[in-house]
Amino acid sequence: MATHGMYRRRETRREQLVADITNDLRRYSTDAQHVGHAFAALHGLNGTDLHALIAVMDAELAGAPITPGRLGEKLDLSSGSVTALIDRLERAGHVRRDRDTGDRRKVFLRYADPGAALAMEFFQPLGRRTDAAMADFGDDELEVVRRFLTAMVATMREHLDQVRATRPEPPRRAPR
Repeated sequence: MATHGMYRRRETRREQLVADITNDLRRYSTDAQHVGHAFAALHGLNGTDLHALIAVMDAELAGAPITPGRLGEKLDLSSGSVTALIDRLERAGHVRRDRDTGDRRKVFLRYADPGAALAMEFFQPLGRRTDAAMADFGDDELEVVRRFLTAMVATMREHLDQVRATRPEPPRRAPR
């Protein structure tokens, strides 16, 4: 048997719980990606489009709509790529550009009604399943789960930021 840490025998209950939780998170993440990609494929979107829509939705849910520049930072895209992405999503009815009422030069991206309706129709069955699964847990248990997931999300973001900061720049093509 391999001695790799992933496959080593778990000696304590805690070690087994940590391994089981880690495996469950990995499976959940993979399945969530498959669901997202199914939505994207159904509506002619690519992976970057999907990540952009999630970023727009998360920003709106947080009460702080995202700007194109911030979207580019989150997705690690150039300004030209972000413009093309937003143009494509806007034409497809998924996002809209709104000017800031205080500073007309500033643009915010928001989920457009047609795109929101498509997402709602597709994801409502998952929402019902999620609600049913959480109904089996008391408020105190959900508080612990929330605290745990918040810590796990922060850990993953820290790691992602480090990976992005340390990866080499792609080689630039010589001008023609």
